[in-house]
Amino acid sequence: MGKYIIAGLKTEYEPRFPLLIERSREYEADFPDSEIEIKINITDEFLDRQLEIYPNLTREEHEYMWVGEGFYNEVLRHGGIVLHSSCVEKDGFAYLFSAKSGTGKSTHTHLWLRELENTRIINDDKPLLIKKEGKYCACGTPFSGKTDENVNDCVPVRAIVFLHRSKENEIKRLNPALAVPLFLAQTVNPRNRIYAENMLERTDEILTEIPVFSLGCNKNEGTGKFSYNEIERILQNED
Repeated sequence: MGKYIIAGLKTEYEPRFPLLIERSREYEADFPDSEIEIKINITDEFLDRQLEIYPNLTREEHEYMWVGEGFYNEVLRHGGIVLHSSCVEKDGFAYLFSAKSGTGKSTHTHLWLRELENTRIINDDKPLLIKKEGKYCACGTPFSGKTDENVNDCVPVRAIVFLHRSKENEIKRLNPALAVPLFLAQTVNPRNRIYAENMLERTDEILTEIPVFSLGCNKNEGTGKFSYNEIERILQNED
């Protein structure tokens, strides 16, 4: 079995195909079996069933998707939660941009990369949020969507931003209660009751502790700099 440390969690699974093997390589580690915290086992029989249901995906893609799904569910037992978002780091802090697929999350974070110094992508699809030393951090994982843009690192979260398209750029701070349905629409929805309770607890804590924004934006040059400057202006005025 393959052993990996992902966001500090000692994880075991056995990748069969190149997609998962290559994306997991940066997270490889060695530790005793007694220290395993998360164990994911995707059987051939399970993959056979999923291929029948979703024949448009290859067996390799199914393995990658379902090992990731298993990890997303298991981290709920360890105080973590995944958010469908593109996460960019700027000056040692993480900013997560979340929205429905196709809205332009990656487009926006890549504007940050072009327009702002000291930036990098932490995970372009599903960063993990987990507490480190009392603060929520955004962490890279091997499960990073089509682009495979991610780093094996954890960075303190500065803000979560729910993005929508707009002709004019505008941003506002969101009340945590208004952000709940937005967050729940972009995270895991486990069937297991205990996991579901953990998910709701994590959601409530994150939206209480981390500033949340609504951003209407276009794809024009200067939009990345606009959103960063406005987020920081609002936060610094609140300090």
